[in-house]
Amino acid sequence: MDWPQLVVTTLVCVGILVALTTGVLWGFRIPHRWAPALAILRGTLQLAAISVILAGVISDPLWVSVALAVMFTVAASTATRRVGWSTAHALMMFSAMGIGIAVTLCVVFASGAIAFSPRYVLAIGGIVIGNAMSIATLAGRAFTSSVVDRWEEVEGWLALGATPRQSTLQLVRRSVAEALIPSTDQTKTTGLVTLPGAFVGAIFGGVSPLEAGQFQIVVLASIMAAGSITAVVVTKWLAPVTQKPRVLA
Repeated sequence: MDWPQLVVTTLVCVGILVALTTGVLWGFRIPHRWAPALAILRGTLQLAAISVILAGVISDPLWVSVALAVMFTVAASTATRRVGWSTAHALMMFSAMGIGIAVTLCVVFASGAIAFSPRYVLAIGGIVIGNAMSIATLAGRAFTSSVVDRWEEVEGWLALGATPRQSTLQLVRRSVAEALIPSTDQTKTTGLVTLPGAFVGAIFGGVSPLEAGQFQIVVLASIMAAGSITAVVVTKWLAPVTQKPRVLA
């Protein structure tokens, strides 16, 4: 299939899927029913742009570093908006994600499991950043919702002399566990229910199934490590609560 035909067939396929998604949400009168369609449109434009850019810089360490910095900034900013934008929340998200991602990537490349090259740094870094963003968002929102729903319990602990951090300790632990559920389930069912993108992409790139499997295992372990660190830092940061937080939209 030549390139123009591939573009046309891709646009037709995506257009049908977007219409199906929007139609289902519209039929059931789901709030924000246009959000998935707009997300796909935005993702398409961003992927088109990044594909053109990366084609010329994927082997250049400097530009790969710039690309990762942009990814991280956008990811941390997105997670911040999801828990309510403020300077304190921005500092929290940038710190939590930065610690989780940095520690994880240091282990991956220092161990020699993945070759330290611009191509692999970009691939692993991008995957870990994206998943850390999702887990940070889930952890922050889960904790805030838990505090709102169980505010009487938190107030009770405070009235009994517990510190703000002690009064939400169980909510912190539960929020971290909930934030990790999607990544945990994805990891547990890999190879049985799903074939992850990194695995399939490596095979399509000519890598043997064994090497692709090794790469994917490192990716999954990296996601869990970075996500765990990020979620713990986010919830610990939010834990000292002295007044009922506002309900997140």
